[in-house]
Amino acid sequence: RSWCASSPRARARPSGKYAMSTTHHTLGSIAVPRGMVWVDEFDWVPVERAVAYSLTGALLVDVAPRLAGRPITLAGEVDAGWLGRGVVAQLYALAGSTSATHTLTLADGRAFTVMFAPDSPFEAKPVGRPELPTATNPYYATLRLIEV
Repeated sequence: RSWCASSPRARARPSGKYAMSTTHHTLGSIAVPRGMVWVDEFDWVPVERAVAYSLTGALLVDVAPRLAGRPITLAGEVDAGWLGRGVVAQLYALAGSTSATHTLTLADGRAFTVMFAPDSPFEAKPVGRPELPTATNPYYATLRLIEV
């Protein structure tokens, strides 16, 4: 369901910690469209649990908080979250750099310290098949990051 600023529900919307909204996310100084959605936001839990049985048959449960490692995957689609080829080139270079961490600020104002995921950190595909792509040709991409 979309949110409309003129609807009665919108006027009653609380101004909470993340009420700020911009037209884009940023990774370092690179603007990324907010149409790139955090697709695995709720696939990770902040607690690690391990279950084992003792020699007597008793159940042993270890529980501890996870301190880091939350995946943040921003994904565009064929019809949303497009990047220009110039931005794709910047993200590709950033993914291949030796800089360890970056600040990711989402369009809603939440900020995370992240690094690129070790396996397949970035992929981008052109929208259509341009023979001679320019810096503005649209691409849809997936950024795989890990909160540190």
